[in-house]
Amino acid sequence: MISSTLIPPSIDIEAVRLEIRALQPKLVQWRRHIHQYPELGFQEQLTSTFVCKKLSEWGIDYEAGIAKTGVVATIPGSASGPVLAIRADMDALPIHELNQVPYRSQHANTMHACGHDGHIAIALGTACYLAKHRQKFSGTVKLIFQPAEEGPGGAKPMIEAGVLKNPDVDGLIGLHLWNNLPIGQMAVRGGPLMAAVESFKLHILGKGGHGAMPDQTVDSVIVGAHIVNALQTIISRNVNPLQSAVITVGEFHAGTRHNVIADSANLSGTVRYFDPQFEGYLQQRIEATIASICQMHGATYDLNYWQQYPATINDPAMAGFVRSVAEEVAENSDAIIDYQTMAAEDVSFFLRAVPGCYVLLGSANRDRNLAYPHHHPRFDFDENIMQMGVELFVRCVEQFSSQGKV
Repeated sequence: MISSTLIPPSIDIEAVRLEIRALQPKLVQWRRHIHQYPELGFQEQLTSTFVCKKLSEWGIDYEAGIAKTGVVATIPGSASGPVLAIRADMDALPIHELNQVPYRSQHANTMHACGHDGHIAIALGTACYLAKHRQKFSGTVKLIFQPAEEGPGGAKPMIEAGVLKNPDVDGLIGLHLWNNLPIGQMAVRGGPLMAAVESFKLHILGKGGHGAMPDQTVDSVIVGAHIVNALQTIISRNVNPLQSAVITVGEFHAGTRHNVIADSANLSGTVRYFDPQFEGYLQQRIEATIASICQMHGATYDLNYWQQYPATINDPAMAGFVRSVAEEVAENSDAIIDYQTMAAEDVSFFLRAVPGCYVLLGSANRDRNLAYPHHHPRFDFDENIMQMGVELFVRCVEQFSSQGKV
């Protein structure tokens, strides 16, 4: 647990900032190299090799090949003390990039469209700085370069591989560059920050026939339409209006001709919520709704439902600590906001295992046309924000180590 009272670090704050600013050209260079060679989850071989090469240059010990392509670097400080982990995700998305920039993706239909290339560069910048200034912090820093955040999820297998052990991690921090916020604004809050995510695929089997003779059929389109409408009442009539949850049907496929009643339909969707009490509950309500509607219409169904990531819930004490540091970095408390999003992140598994705080760091700059949303083929961010990410991590390391555990 972290003390709510910060002990002022015995460091020259302005000197730290100036040195990190001097790293900015390197941060851009690393980020753009990674951006040009994006790789999907558990395929991040080039990315992992690049990370390991940089760590070796700086004399940092690391272990590679964790959960296939993950890397964990260990940087001991000047004395014994607490262990702080910093997590950065490495994977890209199956998207064809439309940006016409010199550093555009060189891999067909693969793109860093969510900022993970920036996360890697920020973590590398942090590693570079800390390796030169081990005397400025005690304890140990673990940098976790994680594969497959976009799916199927690399955090859980890394935890199972023991990345939070030997030495045991006392706290964990991470950040996500966030194009839904203007550059320099930071979302730091205790409690739920990002939602849990669950998914489902539904196959409805009715009885096909002629479009002019519906009485001879069991219309799977009608059944599916009733299900789509009824699923929305789960949220509106089963969830407290002061809480938040979402059920979205994103796919509905049925039929082959305008005058043929489809014998089957396929639907798929996503479920999001913040409160862990809904884990399992919404799944039960969804299947009960589907079963009753299918029975009413004489159809049958097959439902495949799975839980992906739990909600990203920040430890209140760690969030308070990181917020205090963030206010120093931003030099403006108004830049630190309370914010939530229904997007999901598998950093949640780390935050279930150890006390931690995940931060959303605003990276959009509309004046430079750098405000496309995440997962868009024209996504890009203002690279000037990366030095702020490094400074946030560095100051967290120096101040975390000065406090120890209480």
